[in-house]
Amino acid sequence: MAKAESDDKRNTSLRLSKKTLKALKIRAIEEETSVQKIVEQLIEAYLKTSRKKD
Repeated sequence: MAKAESDDKRNTSLRLSKKTLKALKIRAIEEETSVQKIVEQLIEAYLKTSRKKD
């Protein structure tokens, strides 16, 4: 049996200000999603952008 995509996920932690985390949780509720999904989508979009050249 093949592993589901979610089985390949790993935990990490972030330190956010109380105000930022509260706003993020509220937005997740408003958009009927999770903080984890929002963060993952933002990171994936960031990683798709090209790197700046020095």
